[in-house]
Amino acid sequence: MDIIERYLEAVAAQLPTEDREDIVAELRDLILSRVEAREEELGRALNDEEKEAILHEIGHPLIVAARYRKGPDSLIGPELFPYWLFGAKAGLIVIAAVQALGLLISVLGAPADFGRAISQAFHGFFSGGLTLLGALTLAGAIMEHYDVKPKWLTKWRVRDLSAFGLADPAKWGASLSGSEKAKAEWLPKGARVWGVTANDKPGLEALASLIVGGVFVMWWIGVIRFPGLGEFSLRSGAVGIEAAPVWAALYGPILALAVGGMAVDAVSLIRGREGRLTWLLKIPLAGAALWVLWRLFNAGWWLTLTQGAASARVEGGATNINLDALRAVSEAGRDLDGTALTLGTVLTWVFAVMAISLVVNIATYVWRLATTREG
Repeated sequence: MDIIERYLEAVAAQLPTEDREDIVAELRDLILSRVEAREEELGRALNDEEKEAILHEIGHPLIVAARYRKGPDSLIGPELFPYWLFGAKAGLIVIAAVQALGLLISVLGAPADFGRAISQAFHGFFSGGLTLLGALTLAGAIMEHYDVKPKWLTKWRVRDLSAFGLADPAKWGASLSGSEKAKAEWLPKGARVWGVTANDKPGLEALASLIVGGVFVMWWIGVIRFPGLGEFSLRSGAVGIEAAPVWAALYGPILALAVGGMAVDAVSLIRGREGRLTWLLKIPLAGAALWVLWRLFNAGWWLTLTQGAASARVEGGATNINLDALRAVSEAGRDLDGTALTLGTVLTWVFAVMAISLVVNIATYVWRLATTREG
């Protein structure tokens, strides 16, 4: 095969089939015209080395094919890259903070396993970080390839820019001090208002929720792990934590609920605001969360604490929602049974408060849908 034809074949392999024939013909004419000009200059036919020199001037087949290819030349273009970078920085900071918290819990609970806890924390950070970067790159590539232009790219407001503090490590450090100045930097006055218009919650705030939801989903499916969550220590020794069967039964619904929440956040992010569509989607989502809480509450058995051959169930229910149950917690011992009783009562109240909050949220979304016009 002639060296020029071999070159054209390599270029053609990178081109879309519908345009391949025309582009190769155009490129062949260009190459042959240069070869003929060179032969006329030298007064003889060119050998393969001289032809290859001309092909080198034209360029590598991959680069030449890219000149004719339709669509973007990069996965993340210059317009989307700053948003990708913000999401990557904010997400990595959140993952690092969560892993650091898990490491602290592990070290406090089992100081002897410090080395293993460090290893697990680093593994969790790197695996979670790679998953985050891959997801962000995939989303950006889809937006770039299909020319998707979310409203937050062009329609943004200065008062919504406080969300960019998520990517500022200095603000994360300052916020740990608990100072009012640090709080004001995170959420300036007027940055988020409880109101009745469709533009109140900025799309960028949904990004933070989306990242947190992504971290939870990765933990739930086992992509990342938080060392120390499966055990803690009492004076009498180490205590293991085992999930009750209800969690396995609700594994799918909880995963679907988390993914659904991320989807709603993505809708808010793409639209650049929270409006009627978002509220409409959040009503069934909150209803599904209520159903999950009801299943958990009715199960009554949530965890099992184990210490050697001894075990104690973390249980609760309607009978724990009273003052007598709270008094029993204050009087409970710090042994295995007393700790299980305390955790059962605490979880009962947590589930009850979450249920009330969800009901209030549903009522709020319905009220907004009934009284607010998109504008």
